[in-house]
Amino acid sequence: MTKSTVSSSVREPAPQVATDYLALADTVAAAIASGRMTPGARLPPQRTFAFEHGIAVSTASRVYGELLRRGLVVGEVGRGTFVAGRGPEAKISTELESHETRIDLDYNFPVLPDQSIRITASLADLNQNGLDLALRMPTSTQLIEARATTAAHLSHGRFRPGPNNIVLTAGGKQSIATALSTLVTPGGRIAIEGVTYPSVKSLAKRLGITLQPIPIDRDGLVVASLVKAHEAHAVSAIYVQPAMHNPLGVTLSDTRRAELADFAIAAGIPIIEDHVYGFLGDAEPLSVLAPDHCVVIDSLSKRVTSGLPLGFIVAPMSMRDRLAGTARSGAWAASGYGIAAGVRLMADGTARSIETEKRVDAMMRQVRAREILAGYELRADPRSYHTWLVLPEPWRSDAFTAVALRHGVAVTPASAFTVLPGHAPNAVRLAIGAPPFASMVDGLTRLRQLLETGPDAFDISE
Repeated sequence: MTKSTVSSSVREPAPQVATDYLALADTVAAAIASGRMTPGARLPPQRTFAFEHGIAVSTASRVYGELLRRGLVVGEVGRGTFVAGRGPEAKISTELESHETRIDLDYNFPVLPDQSIRITASLADLNQNGLDLALRMPTSTQLIEARATTAAHLSHGRFRPGPNNIVLTAGGKQSIATALSTLVTPGGRIAIEGVTYPSVKSLAKRLGITLQPIPIDRDGLVVASLVKAHEAHAVSAIYVQPAMHNPLGVTLSDTRRAELADFAIAAGIPIIEDHVYGFLGDAEPLSVLAPDHCVVIDSLSKRVTSGLPLGFIVAPMSMRDRLAGTARSGAWAASGYGIAAGVRLMADGTARSIETEKRVDAMMRQVRAREILAGYELRADPRSYHTWLVLPEPWRSDAFTAVALRHGVAVTPASAFTVLPGHAPNAVRLAIGAPPFASMVDGLTRLRQLLETGPDAFDISE
């Protein structure tokens, strides 16, 4: 069966009661389970489906919604609805298929070749002589020193936080969890880019917070759409990645930055500003435009190493005590060792030197990625550690992800980042910072071969 002849498979066998949307969904599910509808196959438009089954378009919409809920299909904006699947088995036998180790282009923590040696050297004295003290709860004196060191380290341009603006947490995710818990009550709603950092989705779900997706374009979050969304359903806060957006690589334009800051001030809505990739560029946090409305999130996980448990919240004084209290009560506060190690790395210049070299490393990797994948659509900031690969027809995001993994390369499908299920772009994110440079080149080369081979070379039945 070809991908364009799905409707006949849906109609065999037809349900006895065509108006029962669950029965129709079960029929489609059975066709998928039996292999008559294979991963990547396109479902007919909802109007066509409705006409073929003698039902209302609204009923067809419920059928498709049920299939999305079950995870049996995926929707791609502007392209239609497709059968999901764990992915194709290879028909052909090529040298691509035998790999002992997996190349992780889904793990988004940049690593320099010698950073572990440098970190070990920086922390040697702490581990030998100060470990007992570091493993205790930090004293008030240590916290004052840590906040001062952090404030100095994060300062650049007009962004000059004071030590009292700093809340220390156990990492970037913990900082986001603290901000969400403090600023949004259960049942509340936050505005968020429609394609976003996956952990925010899971955190919001656990905290009982509704996500209101806002469109994002090449200039960043569309503020006009945010205004309309807030008028329709009031939001309690805005979560945004204004610099090096993950996964799209977008940095808010100056115009959008001003618009967003003005809206937040006028509406009295706090902005949770995820700035963890900001060190790779020169953009100042939005906080310089709306200092009383912005909570800036940062950490040492991207800047230095993923195993360093220290995150930061830079908050206006009106919010600082509430955030600090939430971090403590939620068990999201920084540990004594995390603070001691982080302060040591920032104070002796190790963190800064690693950050500076990562800026160069990221640009080199982006240049090589564009060389290897020349001719394909890549969206990325040339200074970032991730790139958005828009897949050519007839590849589907889920199928490409599965095929790539079978050929030793892990990538992340667009569906992981979309707020609304079934509305994923046909793309994958490539995180190019973690593998050694040569491994990254190897992985990207394999992906290019898959793109050139195309999905028709693979048996997409399970």
